[in-house]
Amino acid sequence: MHGADRDEVRAAVAARYAGLARAARAGQRVTDCDPGEFAAGGFGPAGYPDVAGLPEGAVRASLGCGNPVAVADLRSGETVLDLGCGGGIDVLLSARRVGPSGRVYGLDMTEEMLDLARAHAREADVGNMEFLRGQIEAIPLPDSSVDVVISNCVINLSTDRGAVFAETFRVLRPGGRLGISDILAEDRLSAADRMERGGAVGCIAGAPSFAEYRAGLTAAGFTGIAITTTHQVAEGVHSAIIRAARP
Repeated sequence: MHGADRDEVRAAVAARYAGLARAARAGQRVTDCDPGEFAAGGFGPAGYPDVAGLPEGAVRASLGCGNPVAVADLRSGETVLDLGCGGGIDVLLSARRVGPSGRVYGLDMTEEMLDLARAHAREADVGNMEFLRGQIEAIPLPDSSVDVVISNCVINLSTDRGAVFAETFRVLRPGGRLGISDILAEDRLSAADRMERGGAVGCIAGAPSFAEYRAGLTAAGFTGIAITTTHQVAEGVHSAIIRAARP
């Protein structure tokens, strides 16, 4: 994809999620794809077994395709980064897991989503977190500064996943780990097949193949890569959990 095309897609993604954030602030129910996917439990709040005590707005604004907090097996005292934090549900859940001795960063490229996440953090009265504006292809954190990187149905939207994986590897400490929920396409599907199932934005948009995802993580230096499908969201397209580690 050429630079101009990447910029166009990134702008479209930003505009969509800014609009969803504004809708959530207005108290509207938001979905990132066919509402039937949410009703069927494939996306959004249905992916979380325990949201008791979380702000209702944070739960309502959840647009993910899984539960990366559980995938990452977070521990007390760890420093966590959520790529594409949206309304902040995974940041809030992570803050619970790591406790007051830990810290959680939420990164998003839209000010509207960050405003929404900050409002939910204030409502929850949780202090061990910080929200950052930036792109997941250029993470605004120092080298080797976090123990765990999580993300929930966001990396598939990137126009440069190689940069995302390289940046994720950079900010992880040696021995750090990756726990992601994302949308992947079966290797048999062509790029045209994938675009037919989802355009540039939306819940199954831009789904990379299993082979592409694994190759991108390997090229960045990750080891122990494990990809496990959770449910099918379109013909040949699956929600999956991805685990990997920085040696």
